[in-house]
Amino acid sequence: MALNPRAMIKLLRPHQWLKNGFVFVGLLFGHAWGEIATVQAVLLAALAFCLISSAIYVINDLADREVDRLHPHKRHRPLAAGTVTPGQAVMLGVLCGLAGLLLAWSASPQVLYIVVAYGVMNLLYTWRLKHVVVLDVFIIAAGFMLRILAGTIGVGIPPSSWLLLTGLMVTLFLGFAKRRAELAVLEHSDAPARKVLQHYSLPMLDVMIGVCATGVVLAYSLYAISDDAIAVHHTTDLIYTVPFVLYGLFRYLYLSFTSDAGEDPARDLLRDPHMLVTVLGWAAFTIWLLA
Repeated sequence: MALNPRAMIKLLRPHQWLKNGFVFVGLLFGHAWGEIATVQAVLLAALAFCLISSAIYVINDLADREVDRLHPHKRHRPLAAGTVTPGQAVMLGVLCGLAGLLLAWSASPQVLYIVVAYGVMNLLYTWRLKHVVVLDVFIIAAGFMLRILAGTIGVGIPPSSWLLLTGLMVTLFLGFAKRRAELAVLEHSDAPARKVLQHYSLPMLDVMIGVCATGVVLAYSLYAISDDAIAVHHTTDLIYTVPFVLYGLFRYLYLSFTSDAGEDPARDLLRDPHMLVTVLGWAAFTIWLLA
């Protein structure tokens, strides 16, 4: 079968690279954007995560292609649809994985260790851990936290405990919202369910999502008014970015409860103008305050 470049690119899920924006959190809140070597290291770390995460997506799609063919949305994935062969997928995954490791090593040995830990954790997730209720979502959240650590500890920027806590709550929120969306889709489809979804229910996930959303608002708000943040950023105005966080959370909850959003946060961000403007507005206002 001849190579299908468009399908090969789709297999890598480049829209998911938006998640690697978490790598830049340390650069922004650590005021390190003026240090050329640090900026270069963070960019290399972000690119490494782009390639490694794409390699993991290839592995996941290879493992799940038979089940994906029965899913109303996932059946359009290249391997499930047959537009990319398993051999071509393996070749692409290996190339991305090796290139990602090389970029991580170029950033720093610490970034390489973190990227390797991310890869191993996701392989374990694909093999077994995605079937363990609650732990499956914590593994997803851990992937985001490793991105933050790569952009902080990995390049010599001390991470803020409050921001790490905020990042954890945000990623758990997204993880449980993803499970809720998957469960909601199954109620209107005959597609086979993830094994782990048998242990979840919509009321249970609603409670978990509510707890995490509350945690996001509290952790970020307390960070914004903390003495450490004021001392580092030389401003007391970071609290005025909290409305962006509140609106973004409420908008995402609205989309999750009234549509099929939630299964793919990166795609939801790109498709919903409200979410896109909110995230860009938060980023622009925060950069203006800190700079």
